[in-house]
Amino acid sequence: MKAVVQRVTRASVTVGGEQISAIGRGICVLLGISLEDTQKELEHMVRKILNLRVFEDESGKHWAKSVMDKQYEVLCISQFTLQCVLKGNKPDFHLAMPTEQAESFYNSFLEQLRKTYRPELIKDGKFGAYMQVHIQNDGPVTIELESPVPGAATSDPKQLSKLEKQQQRKEKTRAKGPSESSKERNAPRKEDRSASSGAEGDVSSEREP
Repeated sequence: MKAVVQRVTRASVTVGGEQISAIGRGICVLLGISLEDTQKELEHMVRKILNLRVFEDESGKHWAKSVMDKQYEVLCISQFTLQCVLKGNKPDFHLAMPTEQAESFYNSFLEQLRKTYRPELIKDGKFGAYMQVHIQNDGPVTIELESPVPGAATSDPKQLSKLEKQQQRKEKTRAKGPSESSKERNAPRKEDRSASSGAEGDVSSEREP
């Protein structure tokens, strides 16, 4: 899932010449849903969007407050073109979730936003419609967000470090086992074979990250 978050002084959506949604100060979110997105990615993106610190605090300090902290509004627009892959100069959207499935997923996203924040402050466009989106970007401030790749257990840095250490221990165990037993078996034999075994052990240790 991808999102482009813009800090705005105001934003609105027009369909067929009629304005259907509008907000004042807050953020405008363009959301692209991929084929592989699940509830996990949805919840991750909701947390990121609502806690993104793009506003000043009361003392004028930049990047200190989120849209929830300031009680500002959120305008969400479904934007499948964010999942674009270029084939030469032609956009290809095969990575985007199909329309029927995406509409239900997008509605779940809005529901989660409203559940987490104040429902009356969450506005949206019209899914699947040809829209004109009017955005008055404040700053300008534009932030790109992307959820972790579905199924990737290493997206969390702490989890990545833990998995790396576990893998290193396994590699050391595999390296030590054959090396030590080889030394025992080769102890009475010629020194050149024992030395060769030791050299392999050294090379193995050098490859460890």
